[in-house]
Amino acid sequence: MATVKKATTESFFVRSLLILSGMAFLLIVIGLPVVVVFYEAFAEGWNSYLADIQDEYAIAAIKLTLLVAVIAVPLNVIFGVAASWAIAKFEFFGKRLLITFIDLPFSVSPVISGLIYVLLFGIHSQLGEWLVDNDIKILYAVPGLVLATIFVTFPFVARELIPLMEEQGTEEEEAAILLGASGWQTFWHVTLPNIKWGLLYGVLLCNARAMGEFGAVSVVSGHIRGETNTIPLHVEILYNEYNSSAAFAVASILTLLALVTLVLKQIIEARTKGNKKG
Repeated sequence: MATVKKATTESFFVRSLLILSGMAFLLIVIGLPVVVVFYEAFAEGWNSYLADIQDEYAIAAIKLTLLVAVIAVPLNVIFGVAASWAIAKFEFFGKRLLITFIDLPFSVSPVISGLIYVLLFGIHSQLGEWLVDNDIKILYAVPGLVLATIFVTFPFVARELIPLMEEQGTEEEEAAILLGASGWQTFWHVTLPNIKWGLLYGVLLCNARAMGEFGAVSVVSGHIRGETNTIPLHVEILYNEYNSSAAFAVASILTLLALVTLVLKQIIEARTKGNKKG
């Protein structure tokens, strides 16, 4: 009778050493900074913390961050679902090029993407002159922040759904169409239920990146306090003013968002694995 070989042949000591090394690395690189953020945020007491996050400029930054995310994330969801559906379910000319464009923000620095919008809509461009003549503000205003955020976050939903849809194939959609369902009926009653957890996962990542984006929005914002500063930009200003207590207090909001994102991520992954087993 043939003996079954184990997948790993390392000793218990080696495996324990690798696990402890990985945990120690994560604790130092991720865990310790999170603890420091909350420790510094509450270093001067609860009342000071509340005063820092209730400051008019902090509230303006929070509202602007939420506004940008509320606009950018749904637009990315629409694009991501449409692009994923087209790429996974159909064959068409330019498919590889579309995939390349979707991956582009992963390979371009966010600062460079912000600079592109400055060159495109800036006062020294032909389009910029037309915008000024027609009293249309894109740079140093909400539209510029939204465009920059959309650019750096639009791969998240698409990249989450494309492999999921490709794995599911087209059999169920084809069966629905043969039974007389229209394209929209097929999408709403067949495709969407099959991708709902992957879609939620992509939306979660997209929203977290949209709220935490710094590089691209920093270039197009103009750093107008109370008007075009999102939470990350407001934290930078506070830190540069040596107001570290307020900087950490506002930064704790983004840190809390990251922790909530991790918890929701684990829940969604568990549900996804449960559906696959079922």
